[in-house]
Amino acid sequence: MLISNLSPTNPQAAAFCAAYELRFQSLFHTGRALTFPCNAEGHVYLDELTERARQNYLFARAVVGHEYANPVVQPITSPSSSRPAVR
Repeated sequence: MLISNLSPTNPQAAAFCAAYELRFQSLFHTGRALTFPCNAEGHVYLDELTERARQNYLFARAVVGHEYANPVVQPITSPSSSRPAVR
């Protein structure tokens, strides 16, 4: 899981979040997860996240193995799942 440094003026920065999400599945609550837009390699563009989503992303990374499973990159299947989840 990487943090991307793509420039907002770079065309890839605008388009890369549209197709994939990085999903942190809860270890204790079935069906509960935090998801964040990313590219196919799992790079999350932090500048595109809201402050709350950015905090949730950094929290999820910090508690992998304690509260959340290792993140998985997956294609986004519906428009509503492209928004970052909040805690």
